[in-house]
Amino acid sequence: MTEYDIVVIGGGPAGLAAAVSAKRNGVDSILVLERDRELGGILNQCIHNGFGLHTFQEELTGPEYAQRFVERLKEEAITYRLNTMALRVSKEKEVTALNGEDGILEVRAKALILAMGCRERARGALRIPGYRPAGVYSAGTAQRLVNIEGRLPGRKAVILGSGDIGLIMARRMTLEGAKVQAVVELMPYSGGLRRNIVQCLDDFQIPLKLSHTVVRVEGKKRVEGVVIAQVDESRRPIPGTEEHYECDTLLLSCGLIPENELSKGMGIELSPVTAGPLVNERLETSRGGVFACGNVLHVHDLVDFVSEEAALAGKYAAQYVKGSRRQGASDEKESGVPLIAGEGVRYTVPSSICPKRMEGRQTVRFRVGAVYRDCCVSVYLNGRRILRKKRPIVTPGEMEEISLKKEELAAFPDLSGITVKIEEA
Repeated sequence: MTEYDIVVIGGGPAGLAAAVSAKRNGVDSILVLERDRELGGILNQCIHNGFGLHTFQEELTGPEYAQRFVERLKEEAITYRLNTMALRVSKEKEVTALNGEDGILEVRAKALILAMGCRERARGALRIPGYRPAGVYSAGTAQRLVNIEGRLPGRKAVILGSGDIGLIMARRMTLEGAKVQAVVELMPYSGGLRRNIVQCLDDFQIPLKLSHTVVRVEGKKRVEGVVIAQVDESRRPIPGTEEHYECDTLLLSCGLIPENELSKGMGIELSPVTAGPLVNERLETSRGGVFACGNVLHVHDLVDFVSEEAALAGKYAAQYVKGSRRQGASDEKESGVPLIAGEGVRYTVPSSICPKRMEGRQTVRFRVGAVYRDCCVSVYLNGRRILRKKRPIVTPGEMEEISLKKEELAAFPDLSGITVKIEEA
């Protein structure tokens, strides 16, 4: 069994940034495992621009953004293996993986960084009535077909779900000559960024039908059409509101699910809201020495935030390894103060903070559960408000963040809870 100080599972934007950060923080023995044939992850098929504005202060395409980090990885001479699937991770941080050259390989890590990304919700989870004809694709699959393989999935499409990938594919399909009939969204608000609604739908006169869903797929061998209907407050179709759209393609953009099968196998505690690991202020999971970052932790809207978060995970993993060298390996962690998602807030990352370990400021990211206008993001320590941040609008499709100061938390020696909530302005 080969030993490394740090093993990173996933060679996408999160894994690359975490590995580079760990190396620059003093750890040389690093291995990155990537199941695809090249590094970069999902960014390789995201040929649209808009990446890198925060990280590089310039607008890049997905492949350009990924290449910046691939080059950094190679400059740092970090070891990586492609076409390598991690099959299992033991509680002792022993990784069993498989590839075509080595067959089964086993590596032991002093610290582990989980950066497996996420997957799309499939049709089976949506329970759409009808046969299973050709022409039903996830938006990500359609994106790969068009941008990498040069194949157009269909000529006339309906998109179910208004996540960012679905919005971007509405524009991409249109630019390739297809007719996008409509983007249909179950919720009364879009799940994507506002800029994508404007640039991908409004600019191309593609209708966005909120509070609607697909109730039937027509066709046996190939999609021939879909029937959509308006839904009530309980998200149930309203009889008599049905509309028929003739199409040969249905794209599904109905949410992303963090890839945490390996995490479950290790017994890591997962959030019931995000389906990602619960982490502390050091992005360390419930199992000591195992860190998580990127979309495996919670679904991000901007890859720049993924890189920022992953760099911290790499830094803290390096500190863990160096601390273990000095003190002897230990998975015992000091308990933190719980972060409580209050009214209007779905979840927070991290889910707990130990004020003694904070480094001046702590960024807390979260998503809201509905659209709120003229509101405030407030933070309470033991019921006492310490922060009130006015916002003209907050939406579930865009991640929010606040910054907590160490001295503010230290002023409460008996701190039992930190509550983040949405309030009226």
